[in-house]
Amino acid sequence: MRRLYLDRNLQFVFGVTLMAIIGVSSIIPALPDIIVGLNISPVQIGLVISAFTLPGVLVSPLVGILADRVGRKVILVPSLFIFGGFGFACFFAQTIEQLLVLRFLQGIGAGPLGVLYGTMIGDLYQGRERGQAMGYNASVLAMGTAGFPALGGLLALLGWNYPFLLPLLAIPMGLAISLFMKTPEPQKNGSLKDYFNDAFQMMKTRQALSLFATTLLTFIILYGPVVTYLPLLLSVRFQASAPAIGMVFLVSSGFAGIAAFQLGQLTTRFGQRTLLGTAAVFYALTMLFIPLAPSLLLTIPAVMCFGLAQGLNIPIVMTMLASIAPMEQRGAFMAVNGLILRLAQTLAPVFMGGVYAMFGMNAVFWSGLLSAATILIIALFFIKNTD
Repeated sequence: MRRLYLDRNLQFVFGVTLMAIIGVSSIIPALPDIIVGLNISPVQIGLVISAFTLPGVLVSPLVGILADRVGRKVILVPSLFIFGGFGFACFFAQTIEQLLVLRFLQGIGAGPLGVLYGTMIGDLYQGRERGQAMGYNASVLAMGTAGFPALGGLLALLGWNYPFLLPLLAIPMGLAISLFMKTPEPQKNGSLKDYFNDAFQMMKTRQALSLFATTLLTFIILYGPVVTYLPLLLSVRFQASAPAIGMVFLVSSGFAGIAAFQLGQLTTRFGQRTLLGTAAVFYALTMLFIPLAPSLLLTIPAVMCFGLAQGLNIPIVMTMLASIAPMEQRGAFMAVNGLILRLAQTLAPVFMGGVYAMFGMNAVFWSGLLSAATILIIALFFIKNTD
């Protein structure tokens, strides 16, 4: 069996995946510093993330349609340039209003990235190789979510705005992809009306709706309790520094990478449905034990559980969606999934901000526990294994 991770096209997809996550993961440890540096409240800090993710909600449907009708690279390369340029501009923001405007513009470029990397893996690979490629990509994603917070935490020692230098990496990535990446492109067959009708018929099946619901709940957990409020909990309760917060996320991402790298073998042995249910249990353990931890060190077991859940859950959902969608509608499928993902990214910090304001920090994690329980129910009763 060939070593897929050595395929140059897949390595370009890895690069796109890293750019898709750098816009949030690199600033996680700096969130407490942004609160101080721009003189805002903890309730407002979620807006720094929501302003970035909101454009993805708005552009994802259009991205999927255009990717299916005009091609993947035509959308991908300009998106990388927009993401990198406006991300770098955030470095110069002097007020929260300026930062939110620039984050919104950066998010316009980021929105297509999360849609296209899964779409291109679905295009490039079939069968077991597709699952392996999704697993490898999830491992790269995990390494990014590990490395970028650690790197962002170190940069935050220089100032709250220094993590915003990292999006500049997207510009040489876009140039390299435009010159060297080769990926299959869909054939534009039939009318736009037929395209919409075929895509809608496949999306309204129980399997597709269940996978979309799993994405929604997963990213509510990720961008509510974990990304937005875990750094604040670590900072306020345990006086953790930005580098220490980055190291906590490093542990989580390391375990996500381990689980995702073994995904091909685990899926063959246990099946996708069982692994999704197992991920839900790990999510629940995370949400249950983080607010109960009496010290920074004792948050680590819960964070490890979260990493394992992410490494199993996200690539399985992506693989199953890519498998049930033909190439001509795959962009639309991934766009709807991306729309749901961005919706959760956008609303979860704001919603959890309200929960935090009314009921306190622990209630944020109890809300995440409810989401984990719902994922478990969906996995056990509504999802079937795909080939």
